[in-house]
Amino acid sequence: QVQLVESGGGLVQPGGSLRLSCAASGSIFSFNGMVWYRQAPGKQREWVAIISSGGSITYAESVKGRFTISRDNAKNTVYLQMNSLKPEDTAVYYCKTSGTPWGQGTQVTVSS
Repeated sequence: QVQLVESGGGLVQPGGSLRLSCAASGSIFSFNGMVWYRQAPGKQREWVAIISSGGSITYAESVKGRFTISRDNAKNTVYLQMNSLKPEDTAVYYCKTSGTPWGQGTQVTVSS
């Protein structure tokens, strides 16, 4: 069973940047894709970025142009580079692929 651990969240000023990491204990690239999700207070979980095992990338409109998803196969890790952060980006961020349980996520708080 693949287990994913998110890290890199924290408190950042509006306009700032963070890089989230999603480290896998097994091969995530045997799955069809890796998805970054987020869940803001009082809102449903939503996807924000997807990278397929073949490298195809898709972003939600709310983060397009600001967030970048990437992967490092050698480290078995997927990243989410978050730039120009807005208060609306405040949420718990999760990574997930098919067959993995939900992890604890990492908290991102954007506030002045």
